[in-house]
Amino acid sequence: MAELKTLPNDASVEDFINEVPDETKREDSFALLELYSSITGQKPKMWGTSMIGFGLFHYKSDRSKQEGDWPLAAFSPRKQNLTLYFTSGFDKHVELLSKLGNHKTSKGCLYINKLSDVDSGVLAALIKAGYVEAKETLGS
Repeated sequence: MAELKTLPNDASVEDFINEVPDETKREDSFALLELYSSITGQKPKMWGTSMIGFGLFHYKSDRSKQEGDWPLAAFSPRKQNLTLYFTSGFDKHVELLSKLGNHKTSKGCLYINKLSDVDSGVLAALIKAGYVEAKETLGS
């Protein structure tokens, strides 16, 4: 079985964000860092080389023997966009997503080009709802 590469580590979150080449994405990442820290009450932690996570839960796959730890909430300033990870998906958050602004989603990821493309209050509500749902269903 392959080892997970996305593990929590002691790398500096601030140093990582400061190395983001795009100035807007860097500024947006610091804004997200503040927002996630405020909403979750958790200290940010680097996961792997490019994900910033808050809190954690232990999972065990029903389909394989894989298990490990994963953040309850996380984001990453990817080259193409800001990627926000939602462990519980978006099924319960359709109304918030409809009010968010310009974005895309996949099963558990929200993709935003820049924070100015979305409503900051709706984004905060969405992050909070996702974190609370993950904490209640997955534990901490």
